[in-house]
Formats: sequence, C-alpha cells, structure tokens
Amino acid sequence: MTNWDELLAPYEQAVSEMKIKLKGIRKQFREQNQHAPIEFVTGRVKPVDSIKTKAKVRGISMENLEEEMQDIAGLRIMCQFVDDIYEVVHIIKNRKDMTVVQERDYISHNKESGYRSYHLIIEYPVQLVTGEKKLYAEIQIRTLAMNFWATIEHSLNYKYQGEFPAEINERLKNASEAANLLDEEMSKIREEIQEAQHLFSHGRGKTNDRYYQDFLAMREQWNKDE
Repeated sequence: MTNWDELLAPYEQAVSEMKIKLKGIRKQFREQNQHAPIEFVTGRVKPVDSIKTKAKVRGISMENLEEEMQDIAGLRIMCQFVDDIYEVVHIIKNRKDMTVVQERDYISHNKESGYRSYHLIIEYPVQLVTGEKKLYAEIQIRTLAMNFWATIEHSLNYKYQGEFPAEINERLKNASEAANLLDEEMSKIREEIQEAQHLFSHGRGKTNDRYYQDFLAMREQWNKDE
C-alpha cells in the first residue's frame, strides 16, 4: 500500500521552496523600482484522489508514478501582460536551481478549445535528510485574463466531464477570443498602464484615497493567499 504522506512530502517541500523563490524574483524587481513580470504565484500538490484517477486513466503504475506523472507538484504564475510570460520563461530557463525538461506554448499555439497558457515541466532538486531527490513539477504561466477563462472552463469541464453542449462550447471559444483581445489591447497601452501603476503604488501622498487603500488591501490579500 502506498504511503501517500511519505510520497508527497518532497513535493510539498518543492512547492513551498519554489513559491518563495519566485516571489523573491518579484520582490527584486520591485526593490529596483522596475516592473515585475510576476504579479503573483500560487502552488499546490495534486490531491491523492486526483493522482489515483489520473494514474488509472493514463495507465500509470504506482511504481512509475514519480517518473510518469510530472504535475504532482504544480505552480501557477500570473502576469499582467503576455510579454511578461515570455520574460518569466526566460528567467526560469536561466536559473541554476531548476532545469526545464519540457515546454508547451499554448499561447502562440492555443488549443482548439481556446485554452491559452505557457507550460513548463521542470526538474527540481529537494534536499532531504536522506540526501538529494530530484522530482518533476509543472509551472503554468498565464495572464489574469487567460486564468479567468481557464478557471471557468475547468469548472464547466468538471460538470460536463469534457462533453460540453455545443452552445457552451461555442460561447467558451468566443470568451477565449475576447480574453485574447483584452490581452492584446492592454499590451498596446502597456507603458501608460505601468506609469499609472507606478504613480498609484507610490500613493502620490494620497494615503486617504479610497481607491489606493482598496488597491493595497487587494495586494495584501493576494500575498496572504500565496
């Protein structure tokens, strides 16, 4: 019988360490008064029931689980702009503490469903009392618009088990196109947005401004949720 606590403990450690490191990248950019390509980071270890279900569907044995299931540890990086995604990919590829072994660009080549995201499979070494253990983790990098669409699609997929009614499927594709248009339009006025955010984040002395306080509260909540 599989000892799931023992099996998943290194993955929990990996997710925790990588979240700290990725958030550290964001902090370094902000400390240098530069635009941070990383807006926020989330992470999780796949639940046991999900691992069992996927293993059954994919025909993966428990003996080969760690080698063949590469998304037991998962991280998601949110970016403001599409260009930020490619900058984050470049940063990750140049790190010495993780190795990219596979990548899928679902932004330049989005799925037929309308799904858009950039996926990296990395090999990450965790230090255990028994020595070093290398394991796989998946990093998904998206804009906020891409993530909104993917979250809705995932919820509907859970309901319909992938068999979407034709009307729902068409509306999802239309929504994906709208999200893509939003990303494109925001990219066109990127400099204006960044200048406004810089002024806003520094408050311009408006410590009593309600919108500024809402902005600070939202960012604080994001950091807590991470």
